[in-house]
Amino acid sequence: MMCRKTAAALCLALWPLAAAAAGGDDLDLVAKAVDVQILPGYETLAAASAELDAAAAEDCDPEGETLRDAYNSAFDAWIGVSHLRFGPSETDNRAFALAFWPDDRGASRKTLAGLIREEDPVVNDAESFGNVSIAARGFFALEMMLYDGSLSEGDPGYSCRLVRAITRDIATTAAAIEADWDPAYAELILHPGPENPIYLSDLEALQELYKALMTGLEFTADSRLGRPLGTFEKPRPKRAEAWRSGRSLRDVQISIAATSALAEILASDVPEETRAPLDVAVERAGRLAGRLDDPIFTGVETPTGRLRIEVLQQAVNDVRDASQAVIGPALGVSQGFNSLDGD
Repeated sequence: MMCRKTAAALCLALWPLAAAAAGGDDLDLVAKAVDVQILPGYETLAAASAELDAAAAEDCDPEGETLRDAYNSAFDAWIGVSHLRFGPSETDNRAFALAFWPDDRGASRKTLAGLIREEDPVVNDAESFGNVSIAARGFFALEMMLYDGSLSEGDPGYSCRLVRAITRDIATTAAAIEADWDPAYAELILHPGPENPIYLSDLEALQELYKALMTGLEFTADSRLGRPLGTFEKPRPKRAEAWRSGRSLRDVQISIAATSALAEILASDVPEETRAPLDVAVERAGRLAGRLDDPIFTGVETPTGRLRIEVLQQAVNDVRDASQAVIGPALGVSQGFNSLDGD
């Protein structure tokens, strides 16, 4: 299934259907994940990022509808593959360069403000900008430039060049990930063996995907939902992911769709009765996320709103628990370490 011309959210919604259509006991699960989710996902990211770069080149007005639409489309595409934290996305810290979050110390704001204040010429050279702090790169830095008015107080011409430097860097990074995946890294994960420098066995390749699934679900529950929840006494809605651009719930919905699709792929050969708890958990999490009407999780500040977000968080954890109970034993794999912990 090709996603280049398909809206990212719609494409994500179609992934489980594509996986089912491709089903069959003789179809390798790793190949299914690569063909149905990974390669189309990174193709979509590269294409949407190129369109974002083109939009900024055409008009860098931070309030321009075309630029903001392109930003959201590219961000959608990133969230759809953000759980695939291995291989080319980890080379040269590319994933962090695309999405430096959480940012508890406000590094992005400080770094961007410093560039603007000094009118640093690094924005004029793509290669040089690729070496600046990751706090000034990627979707969250761009979000600040487009949606945080306090960063627009400097020279408008310089801010425009900075926006264009960020979008160009996003497009370059996304293209590099896609180029490394297809075909080189795809061949590595599809053909494990004693001569393979990364995957010695089918089990290791499957474990990579399983780890990505579990880590992605954990990140959505603990960070995308857990951070704005804070505590009952001190909720923290402005710790939500991408709250400035109103994307907090949208990111959760896309991530649930993407990780649930991967879970369905990995469980596609599990007998229906055995996988029933996973199917129920996946359906419930998607339904609850779709029904929640709280774009940036301001509801955490009210008892009713907080309860709804907690229920959704538990539903995501239920998908994770069901995946561990259904997929792990069926495939003979375990989660292993969490790449987001830096272990």
